[in-house]
Amino acid sequence: MKKICRILILVLSIFLVPLNLPAQDKITVAVAANFISAFQEIAADFEAKTGVKIDATFSSTGNLYSQIKNGAPYDVFLSADVKRPEILQKEGWTDGTFIYARGQVILWSADSDFCKAPSWCEALENDRIRKISIANTATAPYGTAAMEALRKIGKWDALQAKMVVAQTIAQSFQYASTQSVDVGFCALSATASPDGKKGCFYIIPEAPDVIQAACVAKKAKNQKGAERFAAYLVAEDAVSIKKKYGYR
Repeated sequence: MKKICRILILVLSIFLVPLNLPAQDKITVAVAANFISAFQEIAADFEAKTGVKIDATFSSTGNLYSQIKNGAPYDVFLSADVKRPEILQKEGWTDGTFIYARGQVILWSADSDFCKAPSWCEALENDRIRKISIANTATAPYGTAAMEALRKIGKWDALQAKMVVAQTIAQSFQYASTQSVDVGFCALSATASPDGKKGCFYIIPEAPDVIQAACVAKKAKNQKGAERFAAYLVAEDAVSIKKKYGYR
């Protein structure tokens, strides 16, 4: 309850604090790659409303977590899982975590004919599918979710020879959208992009939702700015933007 009250207070502070902040006021944010498009729109709106600039780094959750462990001075961490922010809380890097998005894994192809099969499982049985991109299952939660889905339908081992491993879920989509691979496991948010709208996709019900948590560093260089951004992430304007990209 205390955490919920604190978030509500921070949300209100976004609108109550004067907007005439110094131009050099900024925060550094580590952002999971699936959230790139939504984040860019969110960051632009936040900057316009508050005057606080955002310096963002995009990569896989695992890579960003490793950077933080090695001393990278991020003010805010937007993970694509719950596990790593919780570890950072236990280790004292942050005072608390909160859920900012819930995403879904899809199977996407630039070839609209790919989606003529009744299901994603049957689509993968097409002999013309020679290469399939998937995000690194050790460092990218969306890759892990795709792997779990393939294991549920008994195809994980059988498809190993066709797998092309991407470092991030954004790179997995890049491989598929440029047709470097025939099909790719991607984030639903990718379908909101111009390239994403050109292809076709299957929702993967066997894949678990990707629950994404965030946290603010206890030693953030700009503590107030970081907390204001954390509050903004769960406020109405940010929620509307996230919905556009398929996040719940």
